Amino acid sequence: MKKVVSLFMVMILLIGVLAACGPKRDTEQVKENKKETTTENVKKPEKLVVWVNDEEKQKQALSDIFKKYTEKTGIKIEMVAVNMLDQAQKIALDGPAGKGPDVFFQPHDRIGDIVIQGLADPVDLGDAKSEYNKTAIDAVTYDGQTYGVPFVVETYGLFYNKDLVPEAPKTMEDLMKIAKEKTNAAKDQYGFLMEAANFYFVYPFFAGYGGYVFHNKDGKVDTSDIGLANDGAVKGAELVQSWFKNGYIPKEINEDIMNGLFQKGNVATIISGPWNIATYHDALGDKLATAPLPVLENGEHPKSFVGVKTWMLSAYSKNKEWATDFMKFVTNEENSLHYYEVAGEMPANEKALTNEKIKNNPLISGFAEQIQYGEPMPNVPQMSQVWDPMGNALQFIAKGDNPKEVLEEAVKTIQDNIAASGGGK
Repeated sequence: MKKVVSLFMVMILLIGVLAACGPKRDTEQVKENKKETTTENVKKPEKLVVWVNDEEKQKQALSDIFKKYTEKTGIKIEMVAVNMLDQAQKIALDGPAGKGPDVFFQPHDRIGDIVIQGLADPVDLGDAKSEYNKTAIDAVTYDGQTYGVPFVVETYGLFYNKDLVPEAPKTMEDLMKIAKEKTNAAKDQYGFLMEAANFYFVYPFFAGYGGYVFHNKDGKVDTSDIGLANDGAVKGAELVQSWFKNGYIPKEINEDIMNGLFQKGNVATIISGPWNIATYHDALGDKLATAPLPVLENGEHPKSFVGVKTWMLSAYSKNKEWATDFMKFVTNEENSLHYYEVAGEMPANEKALTNEKIKNNPLISGFAEQIQYGEPMPNVPQMSQVWDPMGNALQFIAKGDNPKEVLEEAVKTIQDNIAASGGGK
């Protein structure tokens, strides 16, 4: 049965590749020796169909930007709101029937699945590639090709209560000192909290010492090479275990408990993401501040997972050159900043990300800096086999089990799961 499924997937991928190659050959004839896809000598379509995420502030910001593109080009943009987590499945049904979009919107960690299904074509950014944050470009690179135009970047960092700690801890030693001095579990008071049994948030402390999920070289991911039980990963796990052992973080901690205690003013520092800024600020006001994650004892910055929301080019689009032009327009510096101001999400455009409007925002700047130290979450389908084994491993580590043994068992489970799912390199 696995062989039948594998053959079916190969056929789908081949169809997607052939679909991608055909229009590109025509484009090459038009643009001759030019470095990037252009709209020169390509007839304008009357409209482009664009699927956006169904969220009000995002739609408001994008409506403004889309109108500007229509004013510039005369091309109408038909904006269709579809939850971004439902878009791939819907394209698989609507695309072959000619009812799908020219452009759609996705979190980058779904790119591998989308490409394997043949739903998206690579995007030729040419020289414009340098306009985007490098981590964001890495995130949308799959099998050596660019499969999206990055729009939004996000990662997590350190929040702190200035009434309890006037300045952000610069090093892990500083953070542990705060944890020791400010923690009184009997009174529900803590110096430092995080979801320390959640692999998404714990990964930076593995990676900062040399751990990694899958070996990645220039966008080529080797899923047979897993670095979650190497010496660096074990050292990170030992650090995490010490937080539980020393009583800094309770074993029963979860997001709701952590958020509630921090909003009450009972916690000096926490690790969380920018999606909580509004809630935390409502509770703490000017006492709230952010910073990048503290430097580890080896002098390395913890490498947080970076998520990227990206525009993707539908393999079924008949307007690929203009769709690419549209995506580059939406993600330029001016429009990225407008989206940030209205929707509140950090831009992947490098000039926008380092613009004074963001650098001078004390609640955003810490996350913008942390992105420079982060790495994209793997976008290969095999990543789905990592979460549960690593989550279970962290539960055992929190209870005091041997980190090396636990991680080796987790890696073996991941390998077995990948093999059972028919995955490979």
